[in-house]
Amino acid sequence: MKIVVCVKQVPDTAEVRINPETNTLIRDGVESIINPYDMHAIEAGLQIREKTGGKVTVLTMGPPQAENALRDAMSMGVDEAVLLTDRSFAGSDTWATAYALSKAIEHLGADVILCGKQAIDGDTAQVGPEIAEFLDIPHIAYIRKIDDVKEDRIVVQRLMDEGYDLMESSLPVLLTVVRELNVPRMPSLKGKMAAKKAGIKKLTAADIGAEESKLGLRGSPTQVRNIFAPESKRDRKMIDGTNEEIIDALVKELTGLKCL
Repeated sequence: MKIVVCVKQVPDTAEVRINPETNTLIRDGVESIINPYDMHAIEAGLQIREKTGGKVTVLTMGPPQAENALRDAMSMGVDEAVLLTDRSFAGSDTWATAYALSKAIEHLGADVILCGKQAIDGDTAQVGPEIAEFLDIPHIAYIRKIDDVKEDRIVVQRLMDEGYDLMESSLPVLLTVVRELNVPRMPSLKGKMAAKKAGIKKLTAADIGAEESKLGLRGSPTQVRNIFAPESKRDRKMIDGTNEEIIDALVKELTGLKCL
């Protein structure tokens, strides 16, 4: 079983800086972590490998510093880490990102592709499904449980507003997962030591046969026209008293009307 887990390195800070020319996040010099939802995808990949055998490859697209995220993933026990890095990827929107990742996955080969449901820096939840569309394979979003995995099919539970759907799909398939799926394992000391020494495979746009016109800002059909951090409002008012007094005062504040 070939399992590919797509991860993203995201800023581990509330102080996000924006490039005024490209309207994209400035990641250089900012401490980063693996996107939290992707941690659950990694754990899911490891659990599938434990049941079926095979190989877990973690894949990310980003600058050289993204190696840190890959080593964190390797310390959890994944078999291989691949960094998709090239200056031509800079400024990619979700469409161009998904295209590049899909070409890398074609290059690597995969039976099950796992992604977090969304990244905490963008919150679009688009890249996973778009990868599946580029690969022309089935995809199921918001996976809360994996019931069964065999050589040619997978059975999962898809989280819905009121309960869940029981879904079955042929392989290859792409799944996006939610936090309810599992609890990511902690890396062992042995795993951390091994991750420091492990080699990370690097792929460029040429290596995966990607078309330059579909990458980066040039290949992005969506463009951010303006982006800014909202101003922090500090006008707060504390209301004390009994429950009845607090309710009356709150209603007055919200409506501007005298309460009976």
